[in-house]
Amino acid sequence: MDAARIVTNKLREHSRLSNEDLAEIRGLSFSLRELADHEDLIRQGDEPDRSVVVLSGWVARYHLLPSGARQYLSFHMPGDWPDAQALFLERMDHAVCAIGPALVASIAHKELIRAMTRRPAVGFAIWRETLIDAAIFREAITNNSARAKPARMAHLFCELFYRARALGHVHDETLQLPVSLIQLGEALGMAIATVNRTLVELRASRAVDFRSGTLRMQNWPRLCAIGEFDAGYLHLKKQR
Repeated sequence: MDAARIVTNKLREHSRLSNEDLAEIRGLSFSLRELADHEDLIRQGDEPDRSVVVLSGWVARYHLLPSGARQYLSFHMPGDWPDAQALFLERMDHAVCAIGPALVASIAHKELIRAMTRRPAVGFAIWRETLIDAAIFREAITNNSARAKPARMAHLFCELFYRARALGHVHDETLQLPVSLIQLGEALGMAIATVNRTLVELRASRAVDFRSGTLRMQNWPRLCAIGEFDAGYLHLKKQR
């Protein structure tokens, strides 16, 4: 699998890169690692010396609470760079795990920093990636604290569908999304019974359906209206 191509495709969604910048990325050394379902890629408290790009499958960021419960913070698909922040932090304040089998490519921080020094545009693109992550976190705070439960779930579905479509992962208005109902509840602050009731309500709207890891879009404008979704915070060049 061409890790460099996946990285460049993702960064070019939000940043301008010259041929020289792209050549610098292609020259990076990528190490592949397969992850089993629920296997941790990074643990809370780690001091990583590498950053990781998702090549296939999905991973998720989460906080591990003293009770052992998890608060899922964000979900990441092929092309995403879920720990780019680790370049600028000495100690991880969250964990990253696979949700379903996944394949990732890692790059040594020292090598990335050299590339960023030689080609500042590459550094700006990686920095922009972390800023978009921060924007997603800000939106998630608003989503989970200020929106009603159907709007909360609709907004998350809109965000994941929009991001996946920009990266070419949506086919026939369908996205393979290997998130369990328990994980969905842990991301949205809902009990499992509430997750089920909210899904029933969204299905009744005929805007979207989510069953057994498959998200099927039925009426995009309607789902955006329910979720109060405005994609501006994702800062992507490709607009639906």
